[in-house]
Amino acid sequence: MMTTDDQTEIDNFAVLSDQWWDQKGPMAPLHAFTPVRIDYILQAVGRFFPIKTGIKPSLTGLKILDIGCGGGLLAEPMARLGAEVTGIDVTAPAINAAKTHAQSMQLAIDYQVVTAEDLAASGAKFDVIYASEVIEHVADRPLFIKAIAAMLAPNGVVVITTINRTLPALIFVKLALEYIVRIMPAGTHDARKFVRPAELRAEFAAAGIVLDDMTGFAPCLDGGFMPIGSLAINYAASGGFR
Repeated sequence: MMTTDDQTEIDNFAVLSDQWWDQKGPMAPLHAFTPVRIDYILQAVGRFFPIKTGIKPSLTGLKILDIGCGGGLLAEPMARLGAEVTGIDVTAPAINAAKTHAQSMQLAIDYQVVTAEDLAASGAKFDVIYASEVIEHVADRPLFIKAIAAMLAPNGVVVITTINRTLPALIFVKLALEYIVRIMPAGTHDARKFVRPAELRAEFAAAGIVLDDMTGFAPCLDGGFMPIGSLAINYAASGGFR
């Protein structure tokens, strides 16, 4: 049966599920990466929808799908900005952690243990769909992208953040983070699944979605990340049915 599930990936993340909100634990890189990811998502949404900008943008009225939501690091900020957020993940312990944390923050987020393709089969539609640091973990990328296209509203926007398949990415993400400084558990990433920007564009184009913006990310000296022109390591892409 065709599926985007990769049991090895699920097992890897399941053992980390009680540490999603520990900013000094194995999820520290994702916490550090979160502000620039949020900024990029909001910029992408602003290209497609007339959102209120300013210190606190308003996403009221938008239906957002967070695919591979994990413990809710991105879902919660989107909910705080007024969006109707659905977060899905195939790792049940991660969803349990996300639900518990959202409840403690008094946030109403619809968390579900379900694959993207199964949710798509239900007929669900969303204005904004993002999959952040997820697509490099799925078993069947074309099937995953097809499911995204099926769930995207006609005027909606897709946002992907992922890792390029380059030597710098292999050195920084796989070797340095997992085996040298060890701030990520060994085996978190399979470098063979890293996806080049041209491949990502072509695969989304095959599903009818044009990724017309790409931005790179690089680490800062303060431990955070900033947008850059180079797509050599981490990058984001966004677009829609155009």
